[in-house]
Amino acid sequence: VQLQASGGGLVQAGGSLRLSCAASGHTFSSNNAMAWFRQAVGKEREFVAAIRRSGGIAYYADPVKGRFIISRDNAKNTVYLQMIDLRAEDTAVYYCAVRTFYRGTDYSTGGYDYWGRGTQVTVSS
Repeated sequence: VQLQASGGGLVQAGGSLRLSCAASGHTFSSNNAMAWFRQAVGKEREFVAAIRRSGGIAYYADPVKGRFIISRDNAKNTVYLQMIDLRAEDTAVYYCAVRTFYRGTDYSTGGYDYWGRGTQVTVSS
């Protein structure tokens, strides 16, 4: 499975960005989920949001609830992350991830099989 993320960049506080991540090389089942994590300098990688293929059920980390929206296009095997009201603390490298079967959690890095390279999001205050 290959994941190609795009859409990062530099934005002022209060601004918005939309990240995209296209997956290829696998036929995904209903157990599939796609997610976004982020990692700031000097910090561990943390969960941002996830969405399941079946039913489109979405989950969010508390710091981004109400500001970020995760969505997916199953026909394109693509996941999106719409981010609004960006803050300096959102600055990080954002990684997309895919799980091909459920591993007991959608909220931790251990729940995912494949990772993209990451895209930098920088929010200036």
